Amino acid sequence: MADIAVHEAVTSHDDHGAAGHGSITGISNNKLAMWLFLGSECLLFGGLISTYMLYRGRHGSGVGPAQLFDIPLTSVSSFVLLMSSLTMVMAVNSAKRKDDRNTNLWLTVTALLGSLFVGAQVYEFTSFYHEGVGFTTSLFSSSFFTLTGFHGVHVSIGVIMLLAMVAIISRNKVAGDKAEVVEMIGLYWHFVDVVWVVIFTLVYLIPA
Repeated sequence: MADIAVHEAVTSHDDHGAAGHGSITGISNNKLAMWLFLGSECLLFGGLISTYMLYRGRHGSGVGPAQLFDIPLTSVSSFVLLMSSLTMVMAVNSAKRKDDRNTNLWLTVTALLGSLFVGAQVYEFTSFYHEGVGFTTSLFSSSFFTLTGFHGVHVSIGVIMLLAMVAIISRNKVAGDKAEVVEMIGLYWHFVDVVWVVIFTLVYLIPA
């Protein structure tokens, strides 16, 4: 869904950049659509977080994910994801200056940091599986894997969007306001970062 929104943002501008600026709110229609999309995502993640909070600790007599958490690893991967927000800001600023070279550089760095985060999450899930904790082990494990896995999918989609934007800029295929398109990708990226701060706090730092 997120990649569709960005694709529309890239393709809907005309040569004069006027196609996306008809909103009565004073912001472009494309950016307004992104905000509405992120609002719906807030509701979705709110439901997943509520479900997790309802079932947390309900892993019966067996071992649950909470007993296997590698807090140092997750803390490092969380820091990496938060740093990617900074590099995303650098990419947006470069795009506003029409500096394609640095825009692509910072977009690539952001994608790399996001990929490291996803890699750490895959490693964590694999470790749980080897310890006998899977998606169907308990209600708690199901809610945990659903919440964190769904967020991981969103980060992966964001990485794809970033790399796609790098390719588009490299080929000079962006019509209209290039900075706005990069900014909308940035909005999505900052959103998944903020959501992770909430998830990390509730899931990893607050005991059941």
